[in-house]
Amino acid sequence: MAGNPVFGRRVRDIREAKVKTDPRFTLRSFAKAVGISPTFLSKVERGEFDPPRPEKIIKMAEVLGIDADELLALANKVDPKLSRIIMDEPKAMADFLRTARDKKLTAEDIQKLTEKIRKQVRS
Repeated sequence: MAGNPVFGRRVRDIREAKVKTDPRFTLRSFAKAVGISPTFLSKVERGEFDPPRPEKIIKMAEVLGIDADELLALANKVDPKLSRIIMDEPKAMADFLRTARDKKLTAEDIQKLTEKIRKQVRS
């Protein structure tokens, strides 16, 4: 296992900042809440082991109260739900994503587009 020091450091930093005000963020308690062993979590946080599978990373983010996509990206993984969305409409979704990339849409541009789509669907 190659490990991912950036992912591990980020998880550890957030967890340790939270443990100061909430005892459930000790390594042992956090590991239990996520459903992984404390030993495995310790090695992930030290960058000795690769991050867990996406479902566990999503659970980590939920317990830590942060955005799951941030942790998934640091782990070089994708939410399995996104893979299913792309597989449901492979040509349209691939075309959309490539167009957004090729047109160099910023995060702000994409957020505005997302909000516009949400409003149209509600109407």
